[in-house]
Amino acid sequence: MDERRNNLLKEIVEVYIKTAKPVGSKALCSKFNCSSATIRNEMAILEDLGYIEKNHVSSGRVPSEAGYRYYVEHLMEAEKITGSDMLKLQKIFANNEIELSDAITKCMEIISDITNYTSIVLGKSSADNNLLQVNIIALNDSQVVAVVCTDKGNVENKMFNLPGNINVNEVIKTSEIINKMLVGTPINEVSTRMESEVKPVIKRQIRQYETVYNIFYDAFNDFVNNNSSIHVSGRAKIFEQPEYNDVAELKRLANKLEDTNFIEKVSKNDTDDENEIKIYIGDESEFDPNVTIIRKKYHIDGEEGTIAVIGPKRMDYGRIVSLLEYVDKKLDSRKEKDGKN
Repeated sequence: MDERRNNLLKEIVEVYIKTAKPVGSKALCSKFNCSSATIRNEMAILEDLGYIEKNHVSSGRVPSEAGYRYYVEHLMEAEKITGSDMLKLQKIFANNEIELSDAITKCMEIISDITNYTSIVLGKSSADNNLLQVNIIALNDSQVVAVVCTDKGNVENKMFNLPGNINVNEVIKTSEIINKMLVGTPINEVSTRMESEVKPVIKRQIRQYETVYNIFYDAFNDFVNNNSSIHVSGRAKIFEQPEYNDVAELKRLANKLEDTNFIEKVSKNDTDDENEIKIYIGDESEFDPNVTIIRKKYHIDGEEGTIAVIGPKRMDYGRIVSLLEYVDKKLDSRKEKDGKN
């Protein structure tokens, strides 16, 4: 790729990002002070290289996934954050009464609002979560929901079908025993104390104690194993983009944005440096082939999580990278400030 082709591809990508319309040779002639024939020849070469492709409803060209990847790695320039955007984000981090984890969530909500993309915060619950209480909600004689709550506000619900020989009242009585004995226990130690301390007690008081015990044991294990928190902002905003005007495509992507298992794929593990901002374009993403995901890992107070923006492949890459870099920088500054206090 010589300089002219680099500049030509950069222009095609950035024009398409802004307009969502295929770029034709005539629109590029004045920009590059070349004849239409020269531009068409260069565009044909870019097409042969796989960086642009023909749009079926127009004579213009649009970037391919390979074109976006080349742009991101070689041509993209991070955009300067506008004063308005910066002020909105600064206000969040300037408020020392807001917990860092909440500040991250609020910043990603703002980024969703100002970009019209979907933002996600995937965090892990703190290891110092302590059991606040466990409640049993009886749906009927054969179904109950176990609700585990921690002092950090994390909640896990798990529904169980009771065998015919188990009385709901025995399950409720067991929850009362657990609350009396284990409230204040670190959540990752509850299962161990259940086995050594609680089980002998309920064995003396509950007839079918093994079955009842397993209900609570499974609920606590699920809490520890599923100790992630997910905040999605602007689920509907991505559908304002013209790429998603097809009803079937809209429904398919909407279902994924409601599915926790799909959303968690946004934070898939990599072997590369996790301190870098990562960009996944189309098929590179395990989430969906028709989106781009830009994400960054964060670490606060021994916890780790992921902030991410999901949008069309025609995403404003430079702007999103700058916004995430700014949030990461302010997060580091806030951590240093909190550490000195």
